[in-house]
Amino acid sequence: MPTIPDSNIILDLLYVVEPWAGWSRQWYAHCADEGVMVTNAVIVAEATPRILEVKDAKVAMEAFGLSYEAIPVEAAYLAGRAHLSYRERGGNKPRILPDFLIGAHASAKGYRILTRDAARYRSYFPSVEIIAPDTHP
Repeated sequence: MPTIPDSNIILDLLYVVEPWAGWSRQWYAHCADEGVMVTNAVIVAEATPRILEVKDAKVAMEAFGLSYEAIPVEAAYLAGRAHLSYRERGGNKPRILPDFLIGAHASAKGYRILTRDAARYRSYFPSVEIIAPDTHP
């Protein structure tokens, strides 16, 4: 099954963020064994700002075997709806949150998400399978 690793997973892998690097490495490898690993512009933007050259950012993403996909229009729409729901529930961020774009991408394409911060995905995209430390220790 295709998996979208959240930005926090890519950061764990790139910079060996402790104490999460081991968990992220283990579950990334597990998901990669089961299918393609997918990234999008939001994840690249969040995960690579410390990399000085775009060519080096591309190399880093390719080193992890990530397949790049544009966020589909259907997903952009779903992300907007999720953000509206968030605001109606009292959320105070006036601009769309990256998690909504990532979650909607997974939802629209039938992918799962690998993350260590699952709460927002579970709240706004309940049909998406989530692999997170609380359910996959």
